[in-house]
Amino acid sequence: MDKKLKIFSGRSNLVLSEKIAKSLGQDLGKLSIKTFSDGELWVKFEENIRGTDVFIIQPTNSPGDNIIELVLTIDAAVRASAKTVTAVIPYFGYGRQDRKDNPRVPISSRVMVDLITATGADRIITMDLHSTQIQGFATIPFDHLYSRMVLLDS
Repeated sequence: MDKKLKIFSGRSNLVLSEKIAKSLGQDLGKLSIKTFSDGELWVKFEENIRGTDVFIIQPTNSPGDNIIELVLTIDAAVRASAKTVTAVIPYFGYGRQDRKDNPRVPISSRVMVDLITATGADRIITMDLHSTQIQGFATIPFDHLYSRMVLLDS
């Protein structure tokens, strides 16, 4: 497998990340994530990622913590001079809030896409979105995969 490609995992679903990496003939990269006593997160890549294509796997269920962990990890990768940063999001939190269905409410899925894009992701990969229109919120490539195809191939 390409040595200029590295896969990292947030803490949300390490088992899934390990299985994905193994299926691609890769080891997970070394990433440290700590939670301070006040609840703030700290993220550090423990290896050189300069010039590499970085894939960060982080489902965003329990979205409050996991989305912040994802965007901090994306920002750390950008600041560490990754060539590209791909956010792999098996479960896209706030995906059901894809339109303004009442007055004075946000379009939360749009806000999530904007956060991921603003922190420097070059591509988003996700699965089984509640609504495919979420892809239209992105100004970067946004790949929507379907798990039924994976299950059928198995």
